[in-house]
Amino acid sequence: MSVLRTKTIEQSLADADEPEYQLKKSLSALDLVVFGVGVVIGAGIFTLTGRAAHEVAGPAIVLSFVVAAFCCALAAMCYAEFASTVPVSGSAYTFSYASMGELIAWIVGWDLLLEMFLGASVVAQGWSAYLGTFLENIGWVLPESIAYGGVIDLPAVLLIVFLGVLISLGIKESMRVNLVLVGIKLFIVLFVIVAGIQFISAANYDPFIPAQQVTEAKSGMTQPLLQALAGIEPSAFGVTGIFAGASLVFFAYIGFDVVATTAEETKNPKRDLPIGIIGSLIICTVLYCAVALVVTGMVSYDELDPAAALANAFEVHGQDWMATVISAGAVAGLTTVVLTLMIGASRVMFAMSRDHLLPPRLAKVHSRYRTPWVITAVVTGVCALVAGFTPVGVLEEMVNIGTLSAFVLVSVGVIVLRRTRPDLPRSFRVPWVPWLPAVSAAVCLYLMLNLPVETWLRFLVWLVIGFGIYFGYSRKRSRVGLEAALRDADRV
Repeated sequence: MSVLRTKTIEQSLADADEPEYQLKKSLSALDLVVFGVGVVIGAGIFTLTGRAAHEVAGPAIVLSFVVAAFCCALAAMCYAEFASTVPVSGSAYTFSYASMGELIAWIVGWDLLLEMFLGASVVAQGWSAYLGTFLENIGWVLPESIAYGGVIDLPAVLLIVFLGVLISLGIKESMRVNLVLVGIKLFIVLFVIVAGIQFISAANYDPFIPAQQVTEAKSGMTQPLLQALAGIEPSAFGVTGIFAGASLVFFAYIGFDVVATTAEETKNPKRDLPIGIIGSLIICTVLYCAVALVVTGMVSYDELDPAAALANAFEVHGQDWMATVISAGAVAGLTTVVLTLMIGASRVMFAMSRDHLLPPRLAKVHSRYRTPWVITAVVTGVCALVAGFTPVGVLEEMVNIGTLSAFVLVSVGVIVLRRTRPDLPRSFRVPWVPWLPAVSAAVCLYLMLNLPVETWLRFLVWLVIGFGIYFGYSRKRSRVGLEAALRDADRV
């Protein structure tokens, strides 16, 4: 059986209509935009802006956000074309199955699970950090052993379990909670921008691009792969710092691709999915750049607190009450990020299980709520364990490399599907094919090369595990492969 067998668009659409696996269609374009903004606005503003400015880019972190947004915009157009053409759960996994074959689809799906499982866990840890700050500001202090960075991060675990139950009750119910929390989050973001402008000092922007500095690294494992291959000394700031910052804050943009995982639950996917994907990306880019400008203008980049930059910037100016409000908003805001990533992970696993590349029992849909409740329980359990017991700060870049690798393959997939299935109706079409998707793939690959060597090694280990599962289990049980074998037997 060929590992490059494809699953036709028609077959994917037919599978989505099977009663056994049918999900409830209840989402509109507004739901999808809110869904996208809900997951994208969060980690970047509340946890990564300060760290990236302080450690690698300085005030030029604004340019890092622009570079990352440019990369995402290219990939977003590729996602929008696929999502409007193949409106089925699974996002890039499903797209790759239709264009480049089963093995590539498995790799993409495996990478997406890395992105979403670890993404939800990382953001849950960030949520716990802001919760601790908020509670301290109102006079409550959690025991160190069960707080952020403790033996077990209990608040992060409890958040994931609560959201797992909510997701099991229904996608629309989850979206209602998401809408309220996104409203609170956007209010806080706008509050930071408006309230922070009065504390901006032009001196903090000088120099806007700090001079490049050689950094001390414990080993060559911590430097970007591109630097290691070229024999360049580890460095930060300068022009290279802008691109290193883009690789880091790229984590802030993960989420617009998660919109595509809800395709089967969207009322009019051919129209609404492109709106949700591209609309949420535009809104978030504008807000990110504005907040980065304000925060680096309020406090010199070398004095920013990498853990909680927004709240710290107001504390520096004696506005402790504002810091408390921001911490409360971050708690609400990061909740939506975790919620959305958990939904995305469950939908990718659902698609892979329906294709029998993972055990099909996992894809069981609840008879009343029409949600994949077994998979949701698995996602909840894994995310809770990772968030509760993984040391802080070791997962972010693993999320980035999983996302970027999926973006590369989706960009290539647009070119392949245009050539193999030019007849397909496409309500959204990427312009300038094959050049724009090729540029998208190249930019994403460049950002991947700016990630540390140790991240690449961990990623390779993750891929080896994935290949082991595919060749040991999935390839023999693939629904597409077994159906093809039956057709061949009938012909004989």
